[in-house]
Amino acid sequence: MSGMRRLFADTRPLAVPEFRRLWSANIITVIGAQLTVVAVPAQIYDLTRSSAYVGLTGIFGLVPLIVLGLYGGALADVMDRRRLLMITTAGLIVTSGIFWLQAFLGMRSVWLLLVVFALQQAFFAVNQPTRSALLPRLVPTEQLPAANALNMTVSQFGAIAGPLIGGALIPVLGYSWLYLCDTITLTATLWAVWTLPPMLPEGVTGRAGVRSVLDGLGYLRGHKVLLMSFVVDIIAMVFGMPRALFPQIAHQSFGGPVEGGLAFALLFAGIPLGAVLGGIFSGWVSRVSRQGLAVVVAIVVWGGAMVLFGLASGAAHGRAGPFLGLALLGLVIGGAADMASAAFRSTMLMEAAGDAVRGRLQGVFIVVVVGGPRIADVAHGGVAAVAGTGPTAAGGGVLVVALVLVAAAVVPTFVRYRVSRGGSGAGPSPRTTS
Repeated sequence: MSGMRRLFADTRPLAVPEFRRLWSANIITVIGAQLTVVAVPAQIYDLTRSSAYVGLTGIFGLVPLIVLGLYGGALADVMDRRRLLMITTAGLIVTSGIFWLQAFLGMRSVWLLLVVFALQQAFFAVNQPTRSALLPRLVPTEQLPAANALNMTVSQFGAIAGPLIGGALIPVLGYSWLYLCDTITLTATLWAVWTLPPMLPEGVTGRAGVRSVLDGLGYLRGHKVLLMSFVVDIIAMVFGMPRALFPQIAHQSFGGPVEGGLAFALLFAGIPLGAVLGGIFSGWVSRVSRQGLAVVVAIVVWGGAMVLFGLASGAAHGRAGPFLGLALLGLVIGGAADMASAAFRSTMLMEAAGDAVRGRLQGVFIVVVVGGPRIADVAHGGVAAVAGTGPTAAGGGVLVVALVLVAAAVVPTFVRYRVSRGGSGAGPSPRTTS
């Protein structure tokens, strides 16, 4: 019986009232947020019939993410983190409301969608490192991996429910209702943040600026294992994340309608489903000592899973049947592998950083884990316009496997990285998503 308990996720952080309120509010908020994540590319593809235009969300999301992700992390090291979360959460509510308004008024401007998306990503880029930086102030250090696992599981649950609900409802209700749901559900997180105590960082000695950002990057340069954890994740996401292709694959490979449908919803839900399954059965992760090697293995599995996805999508030719099942299997396996990789990488980062620099390092973390997929959106969308969706996804998976093995060979200290773990049964520390 104790063996089964060690297999499942650790729920001890939920005994902390502040964490429990944030976590509970997030259950509501992430479903609404994922409705927007699905609606934006679906609406762009509906307007343009082009994966290249869908891929432009990568550029419009990446620029504010890089600039404000790094600067937002610096802000989180000098400002009251509760106040900063209040401001950025309110900003997310406003941008979601603008999405609703343009859909409600029937405006058909791709560029308006992209500009509002960029503005939303700017608020997100400050919000997420701030949220991650305050977590060690809410729960004991030994419970950090478990707290992150609980957050990841909820986020990925929303990433399953949102696409399934959104993909099914877009043809019925249209885009405006999905954006409105996101706007309303974000108020739950705003309330949870409002109930937090003040969270001024420890050891504040200056103001946020270019120098403080560079100091944070300098800290990272002195820790090669942490730096390599970012490099291998960039490889995995830039070359292996095919989400910009999902609308076109759902429509052309699996015969779904242009504006969404079941295949579209299932494709968007595949990777989060794998991540949730990985999070539920995450007890084993805390007992792995060779974390660097585990990251490399997980990313190799991710790359192989994307090869399977690409081959199945390319072979479908407008028919769902077993090809859709194989494509989804690849996405689910990939999601579970990504969960394991993120578990080790984010735990390394949180345990290595002091509170005075934690916001800046979390800013770098957000830039990498969210920026990588944004670059992938642009690259996959552009390549697919020439090579086709199936070969693009499969070829990207092959590159992931090859490049991460090269990186592991070039920096063997990362593969040899080892930690000592007690038998606390804590769960993993996962990827943050958008």
